[in-house]
Amino acid sequence: MLIRMFIPYDLQPDMDCPLDVDMVHYLRVVMRQKEGGKIILFDGRGGEYLADIVSLEHKSGDCHTVQFHDVCRELPLHAHIIQAANRSEKIEHVLQKGTELGAAAFTVCMSERMQLRLQGSKLDKRLQRWQKIIIEAAEQSGRTCIPTLQWLPRLTALPTISRAAYYLHPEGNHGLGEYFPVIQHNQTVTLAVGPEGGWSSRDMKELQERNFEPLCFGPRVMRTETAAPALLAALQALEAVRE
Repeated sequence: MLIRMFIPYDLQPDMDCPLDVDMVHYLRVVMRQKEGGKIILFDGRGGEYLADIVSLEHKSGDCHTVQFHDVCRELPLHAHIIQAANRSEKIEHVLQKGTELGAAAFTVCMSERMQLRLQGSKLDKRLQRWQKIIIEAAEQSGRTCIPTLQWLPRLTALPTISRAAYYLHPEGNHGLGEYFPVIQHNQTVTLAVGPEGGWSSRDMKELQERNFEPLCFGPRVMRTETAAPALLAALQALEAVRE
């Protein structure tokens, strides 16, 4: 299986592609690649390119795109995950597994029961790390698009969602299967997952004011880092069954 790498600029057929220091180190040192080898490049706009490795110096390198493949491995549904802020390793798990399972967008958001202090340069560094995790998961899983990522300091900063928006709650009256016809019709879904202590009454009121409905996902209570990947896997299964 060829190595896949995300290129942060628009690609074209028959194009020289300079590689940054980190890319060169990954190819030379980690993956033991040499000049003349072949890799897959993608720019997140859909599809991917077969490319030749032209040069791999100590701190610089170049590839050349050979052929474009118009492939799509994206989830048919546009799935937006709103994850209440938790300890960093839990958020990283959600971003990695959620990307592998096809999420189109992530929003990490503060909630009443989570006092995570992220501001200024600390927030910038955390967002850079989270973005890197998303890109690496997209490379590994064969995705041709990169999920978007944003940080919101409060739930009230969320926009009102006009359709197919749900917050996970063990006491919800309806399950994913019951909501799925609406989700499938709209080809979009927004799923909000609470923090380790669950959504507070105020959180739920703020979500309901933005047209979110409660969603029950079985009789067991999942950890916050388990919920989003499990929901995405269930969506894929429902989509496959109803095709």
